[in-house]
Amino acid sequence: MKYLFLTILIFSITNSYSQHISGKVFTDLSGYKEINVSLLNTNFKTQTDSTGFYKLENIPTGNYKIQVTSTGFKPIIQRFSIENGQNLTFNFDLKEDNNELNEVVVSGTLKPVKRLESAVPVEVYSPTFFKKNPTPSIYDALQNINGVRPQLNCGVCNTGDIHINGLEGPYTLVMIDGMPIVSSLSTVYGLSGIPNSLVERIEIVKGPASSLYGSEAVGGLINIITKNPTNAPLFSVDYFTTTYFESNLDLGMKFNAGKKATSIVGVNYFNYDQVIDKDHDNFTDVTLSERISVFNKWNFLRNNNRLFTIAVRGMYEDRWGGDIRWEKKYRGGDEIYGESIYTKRAELIGSYQLPFEEKLMFSFSGNVHYQDSRYGTTSYIANQKIGFMQLTWDKKLGRNDLLAGIASRYTYYDDNTPATKEAENTWLPGIFVQDEITLSPKSQVLLGMRYDYNSIHGSIFTPRFAYRFKASENTIFRLNAGTGFRVVNLFTEDHAALTGSRDVVIANNLNPEKSVNVNLNYIQKINFGNGTFMGIETTAFYTRFSNKIISDYESDPNKIIYDNIDGYALSQGISTNVDLNFPSGLKFIVGATLLDNKNVQDGISQRPFLTENFTGTWSISYKIQPWDLSMDYTGNVYSPMKLPLLSETDPRNPDSPWYSIQNIQFTYSGWKNFEVYGGIKNLLNFTPKQHNPFLISRTNDPFDKNVQYDSAGKVLATPDNPYGLTFDTTYVYGQNQTIRGFFGLRYTLR
Repeated sequence: MKYLFLTILIFSITNSYSQHISGKVFTDLSGYKEINVSLLNTNFKTQTDSTGFYKLENIPTGNYKIQVTSTGFKPIIQRFSIENGQNLTFNFDLKEDNNELNEVVVSGTLKPVKRLESAVPVEVYSPTFFKKNPTPSIYDALQNINGVRPQLNCGVCNTGDIHINGLEGPYTLVMIDGMPIVSSLSTVYGLSGIPNSLVERIEIVKGPASSLYGSEAVGGLINIITKNPTNAPLFSVDYFTTTYFESNLDLGMKFNAGKKATSIVGVNYFNYDQVIDKDHDNFTDVTLSERISVFNKWNFLRNNNRLFTIAVRGMYEDRWGGDIRWEKKYRGGDEIYGESIYTKRAELIGSYQLPFEEKLMFSFSGNVHYQDSRYGTTSYIANQKIGFMQLTWDKKLGRNDLLAGIASRYTYYDDNTPATKEAENTWLPGIFVQDEITLSPKSQVLLGMRYDYNSIHGSIFTPRFAYRFKASENTIFRLNAGTGFRVVNLFTEDHAALTGSRDVVIANNLNPEKSVNVNLNYIQKINFGNGTFMGIETTAFYTRFSNKIISDYESDPNKIIYDNIDGYALSQGISTNVDLNFPSGLKFIVGATLLDNKNVQDGISQRPFLTENFTGTWSISYKIQPWDLSMDYTGNVYSPMKLPLLSETDPRNPDSPWYSIQNIQFTYSGWKNFEVYGGIKNLLNFTPKQHNPFLISRTNDPFDKNVQYDSAGKVLATPDNPYGLTFDTTYVYGQNQTIRGFFGLRYTLR
């Protein structure tokens, strides 16, 4: 009897470990090897053979997660349970990982091409990157991108722009789906209110791109690519709030209209209505704001898969900052100081492939922007309308990949400032051609040129050259050279000129700005063989400006004087990004940029205001698979920047300190379709006030009623004004929010 019992026991033990799983892993690349298959948190692991087959044997009964990984492909994780005597079969289809260096980009050449095959360097950032530090707008989200810095330009109204490689916001062209609708008056507001749930990716090109995109693309461009309605989730919602009581809601939904039309609708709502004054200057630390934006995009099914897509967006915002006692009844008056901005904006974007055998694409966009602002007693009421049309022809002829196009832009602009005596109607037609020539499997040349005619400034010619050399599958060199231009549109882009604290002086008739750029780009991919991947990208850049418009804050504390530089300006430096991914789920994204920006006039070299010499960014992520818990630690660091003072007796520091904004977030994804996240922003509790006696000068006398002047117009020091200052809001370089917590919830139904 005891032998029978022993036999049954041995059989049971043996049988409980006799289970196995097997299957095949398929990829888009035939014959791809070294695909890793493992059971998480166990010692069971193997690799596929040359046919993609794998097998894991003697697996005990229980619940498991199987993981399939291979360099260059998106990992797959699947839960399963196995019982006594059960053998399971799992087949997997690995997809290329477009979050590495294989993304398809369009911004560099106006054609869809894999990032590594593009002759023009393009950086790509997915929604996953921005979710590591959730923000209420794309403007704020860009703070963790190397070489890109959101810059506040007003300490009261908190308006700002985007600096690329230290160049001011007017040199950055911002587009949605390739259409240049975010420019001029909307440099700031166009980046607010775009529902993050509908963003597919953001592409960034650093350096002039005027040979393809025309005016404004002097220092670089940001292209916001929205989701294709066909691939979008059925429904998504993302809501978060902070301990400052900021609330942000993103809604997205998809629906079909018949058999040939698919549409997505996105809504963004942001509200912040708390009057907070932690620096005790009786002025708001952060602008109060209520904003709503609605986005709707349609895709239509046509014969031969021809493209037809159209989208519209509407946005309204009411924001104010200033004296904590301010109410709307004081708007525009001189009793209680406030800066109040009403913004209304509508946009239209579309692309239609013409029904011909040749690939002809007609694209169009338009926007209407109305702004009603009061900066104290200074009124700024502006109306801008922009229409854009473009027809491109795309053709491959042997080794030549041709692109040619004609474009035209119409701009209507009017405001109530003395500088705008009558409404401006500007036409900017242009023609461009580009040829990508494949010299060999390893080398490629791009030649391009564009001719524009501005109805005010005349002819503008912008050539372009690029060379790409593929030393190996993992090593690529690219050389780019090009020119850029920007037509004059001063008031629409410089909010410092409209704060009401200084008078604006235009010394001469301003001429268009021009730039010449050269950059050398190097990419190195390193596969360590165990699923660990490293990508290194380094770019050295040099940009020289002529006719650059510079602002003089120092000659007169009551004025901002604008003029073309009598000399030249330089922006040069080197930038490096490193991506490091481990199969354990640990991921590093680290970037650093060294900058040397200067204006050279009459043989004297000066560093521009609000330009750093060093920028560093990082994102460290780790996912604890058994707990379905992710951790993201993000941050940036900036070197000192020159700041505008009012006089030699101004007690504020002439330069900003080294400072860093750091954030941490935890995300739980164990519930189906749900993500719960929370964390802390500004971990170091940095604010600019920590290093200064005050940020905004003379908040006790914002209308300068008690300021006294001598016969030469110089401010006198008095007992009430010991430093001899006037009211000024231009001394600002970073956000003024202290450490704060945040909590959010996401739901996605596919």
